Amino acid sequence: MANFASVVAPALLPRDELVRRLHGVADTGRLQSGLRALTDYVGASHYLLARCDLIQESGLDFIVSSDWPFDLVRDIANDLVSTYARSTELEKCMQVFQPNFALLPEGADVPEGASRQYCSLTFNVGRSRLALMFLFGEGFILSPERLRDVGLLAGYIASFLRCGGAKVDRDFELTDRELECLFWIAEGKTSDEIAMILGISRNTINNYITSVMRKTATKTRSEAIAFAVRNNLV
Repeated sequence: MANFASVVAPALLPRDELVRRLHGVADTGRLQSGLRALTDYVGASHYLLARCDLIQESGLDFIVSSDWPFDLVRDIANDLVSTYARSTELEKCMQVFQPNFALLPEGADVPEGASRQYCSLTFNVGRSRLALMFLFGEGFILSPERLRDVGLLAGYIASFLRCGGAKVDRDFELTDRELECLFWIAEGKTSDEIAMILGISRNTINNYITSVMRKTATKTRSEAIAFAVRNNLV
């Protein structure tokens, strides 16, 4: 952690109380109550749940639920977009359930008593990837064991409440031709070979593949293949 100053540690929510509160979420369907319980369990002060697969779209539609100040969410949005765009498909896969610590942008309006460092946990719900981000007090050290519990339980809650289904999944955004091209590049075929198989020109094949990479936010054919495998498209 960036700051090891002595602070009064927050009272952590006991495990049995966490289970009781999550049972209530299952009955009422109130996502915010579940996220608040997980936040209290890990000892953080604020939570933000985001759809990673929607981060590169316009606006703040990728935010599922948050109690961060709005200005702070707006400040961090650009950083999240650029960070996600720089990550390879392999890096994205390796980040699942692994706590990642980063700093809020310089000049961001951080809530009083909160550290500029935040923690994020990524997990999958169906074919959607979500990230649960926590703000916590200056000098407070989050428990790896409790973070691991939270990562698993957040996935369960988000799946139960269908947080990954707010928008159409990526595979439905791909046309039949684009899916065909994705299948054949996953089979190791070149553009010339795919053109011969499908009976269309090499340039048209390359256009389809470029469109696939744009829609899946990948930079190379290898990354597109990794995306396809991870999302059961091939």
